[in-house]
Amino acid sequence: MHFSKPLTLAALSDLRPTQMAFGAAEVLAKRAEWARLKRRDRAQALAEHWFPAVRGPGEHFYIVDHHHLGAALLQEEVEQVWVMQLADYADLQIDMFWRLMEFQHWAHPYDAEGCRRHYEDMPSRLDDLGDDPYRSLAGLARHAGGFAKDTAPYAEFVWAEFFRRQPGLRKLGALKPGSSIPTAKLKLAMELAHGPDARHLPGWSGKAEAA
Repeated sequence: MHFSKPLTLAALSDLRPTQMAFGAAEVLAKRAEWARLKRRDRAQALAEHWFPAVRGPGEHFYIVDHHHLGAALLQEEVEQVWVMQLADYADLQIDMFWRLMEFQHWAHPYDAEGCRRHYEDMPSRLDDLGDDPYRSLAGLARHAGGFAKDTAPYAEFVWAEFFRRQPGLRKLGALKPGSSIPTAKLKLAMELAHGPDARHLPGWSGKAEAA
């Protein structure tokens, strides 16, 4: 396999996130995938799944993707992973670093309730991310065919916010961190994802209403 940039072996526990929340259900799914792999397959998976990152202040690597995988591997006590450095911003002041990261679509400063927060609130470890159950719902809906995977950064967080604002889903009861996603909520989320109100969202695969 050929890479255009060099890879660095880094301690997984030292990698810093660039988002504040994840979907715990997706982390559990990735842990289940890992558990099914044999030892040799695990080594190959680690060799093939590198983490894109930016070197930031303090010489820390800030990963810009694969947060769910990283959190899952951390819970599985994996110690080292391969990192691909996309840029070197180590000489920037921390505020300017985060401004530039967000400008590059490499940071998502929104908490587990979808509220924008200050960069100072960004967790320093992958196991400090908050659980956004609506991000879990978005991940489950995508895997079930509710919408297509989109290459745009943080696309599923946009879907999470869409679902969070739907009165029909709220009527079925609040989603709580760490809880499983009820079948009724996933079914309704699938219907909403295919509906015309979601037509502007990334990966929408529904049908527009006739004019």
